Amino acid sequence: MKGTVVIDCFPESAERYRDGYAVVVIDVIRATTTATTAVNLGRRVFPARTSDDAYVTAAKLDHPLLVGELGGNTPFGFDLTNSPALIASRSDVNRPMVLVSSSGTQLLMNAAGSEAVYVACLRNHSAVARYLAGRHARVAVLGAGTRGQFRREDQMGCARVAQQLIDAGYFPENQQTIECVARWRNATPDVIREGRSAEYLRRSGQEDDLEFVLRHIDDLDTVPWLVDGELADVARAGIAARERSNSGPRGDGSLE
Repeated sequence: MKGTVVIDCFPESAERYRDGYAVVVIDVIRATTTATTAVNLGRRVFPARTSDDAYVTAAKLDHPLLVGELGGNTPFGFDLTNSPALIASRSDVNRPMVLVSSSGTQLLMNAAGSEAVYVACLRNHSAVARYLAGRHARVAVLGAGTRGQFRREDQMGCARVAQQLIDAGYFPENQQTIECVARWRNATPDVIREGRSAEYLRRSGQEDDLEFVLRHIDDLDTVPWLVDGELADVARAGIAARERSNSGPRGDGSLE
């Protein structure tokens, strides 16, 4: 398939890619790394736009784990912050997780209704690109952004997914996409240490999450897909079987 790929950023950008695009959401520090890690462990994951939405979702679940941050702070009543390291260390994978974050889950929920919505981070960027290649004609790879900035870790994640799609025959839609891929294609993950997100994690005593991100590069085949408000691994969700029945995935989780 000769398709196209575009890189963009910020939660509000999702509106531009509702019609005819599969959307990949990337928030390396930390929402999509946390979500991907949890889904890989077999935990059910429900993203939420706000803490109020998270409470509404949690009320429908059995013994849920409320996880997240808003403005850098853990919302009142939540069990823990948006930490992939903490999620990876927990054994209670039977507890469904409701996840909220300042940017990542905002973007994720804004993208609902697109042709399909996937989650990527540095742990699964190759798996996501492999899954997308030949499956969708147009792909938008969107970084969540933090405080109005397209942070370097998200640029790197977006560039890695886009580069592999370009290698598979996709064409970049604009100059911004070309420049982002060119800038980050050969960068090593250690450059993340020099960014503002890394500085924040060190300053706030959350350096374990930084080290977790840097220690886990392209080590998962998990591809989280948003369906009926839940992130499910495409392999476990039986997407292939659904596609064989001529039903196409959509980002709101419905099938047509």
